[in-house]
Amino acid sequence: MLESPDMAAGNNHSIRLFLASNSPRRKELLALSNLQYGVLTPQVHETPRENEDGLEYVKRVSRSKLGAVAGQVGDDSVIIAADTAVIDGRMNEEARILGKPRDREEAKVMLNALCGHTHQVHTAITVLRKRDSKMVTDLCTTDVPMRSYGDEEIDAYIASGDPMDKAGAYAIQHPGFHPVEKLEGCYANVMGLPLCHLTRTLICLGITPPADVPRACQAALGYNCPVYAQILNREA
Repeated sequence: MLESPDMAAGNNHSIRLFLASNSPRRKELLALSNLQYGVLTPQVHETPRENEDGLEYVKRVSRSKLGAVAGQVGDDSVIIAADTAVIDGRMNEEARILGKPRDREEAKVMLNALCGHTHQVHTAITVLRKRDSKMVTDLCTTDVPMRSYGDEEIDAYIASGDPMDKAGAYAIQHPGFHPVEKLEGCYANVMGLPLCHLTRTLICLGITPPADVPRACQAALGYNCPVYAQILNREA
């Protein structure tokens, strides 16, 4: 499905930019770049394969999303696809990929499993420039330390309905639940679209966002990011 395709802004006037996601959070984050874009809604299977690790999983699904929509737009287009996974792995335990909960009971199981310890969030961004079929995939991983919330807090959060469309059954930005204790990595990654990784990928494909992306991201999220310079300099 295509919604309102627009020409990308500024020096990118010959490019039509599309986001292959209907996620409200990804739309909000991409809007911080001041790039104009249309929305494509990919239909793909997101079930992990047997013995597939988290990094390979998000790379595969992001590419699948891109492939599912590439035929819907012209050769003057650039398409952004992303996939995010919550990876719960403790010492001496096999890492598990936590997707969106199927029901409230599974949401509770996930939130209990994540409570009080650190897990990882992986996002793969895949960007395709159709005119020459150049495709670039970038990866972001953030360690996420969860606070020790209680059963009543879990129940109230689940009752709000917020966990049901989110990997790992939580939103880092939720103002009532605020599940994360102290983050030291990319906040936007945990929301589903690491903007500095996306910025450096777009620049590789000849698209420069009009906005000061790290400043806009930090201002919008209320987060003093300690890693944005390293990411943009390709040191992380």
